[in-house]
Amino acid sequence: MTAPTVMLADDHGAIRAGLRIMLEAQGITVVGEAADGDVAVRNAAALRPDVVLMDLRMPGRDGISATREIVERGFGDVLVLTSFDEDELVTGAIRAGAVGFLLKTVDAPTLVQAVRSVAAGEGALDPRVTRRALAAVARSADLPAPGRQAQYDLTVREQEVLDGILQGWSNAQLAVRLRISVPTVKTHVSNVLTKLGARSRSHAAALVRGREA
Repeated sequence: MTAPTVMLADDHGAIRAGLRIMLEAQGITVVGEAADGDVAVRNAAALRPDVVLMDLRMPGRDGISATREIVERGFGDVLVLTSFDEDELVTGAIRAGAVGFLLKTVDAPTLVQAVRSVAAGEGALDPRVTRRALAAVARSADLPAPGRQAQYDLTVREQEVLDGILQGWSNAQLAVRLRISVPTVKTHVSNVLTKLGARSRSHAAALVRGREA
């Protein structure tokens, strides 16, 4: 299996150095670094890493704004790694398109597994912020009334994929359960996110659960 490529975005050089050592010791390739949001966007555009490990509070352009542009322009998937778990930061990161959110107190094995999961097309959300993340996004959801398939104009297969997302299934698990290929799953997931107006799988789950609460 090809090693995931990662770019580190954090304004503290010592933190970037520690993360590089930790990740490279586990076979993950660190292709670049950035100390602020503007540099993060430029380097992501040039390097196209599998994962951007993104701090949220940096001088100049913040991590949420940088995440939004990186995701919208397809420069890589963003996994947030921050010291702060305020609701507005969690919500902002998810709405900006981050597919994972971890606190910097996370242990090394969990961080490495999260990077590998995101690189494989899955998500990663710290259990300490999961409930609040879903609740915060759901509170601000702006979708029509319930009745999911008709409400979101989903095909039968897309509804099955959405149900799997709500169960927390990975792309590989969806492929096995639905008896389709992983690339086909990824296409359906992309269609589901587009129809729901969601930027990530976790955002989609929060939107749906918010309307069904």
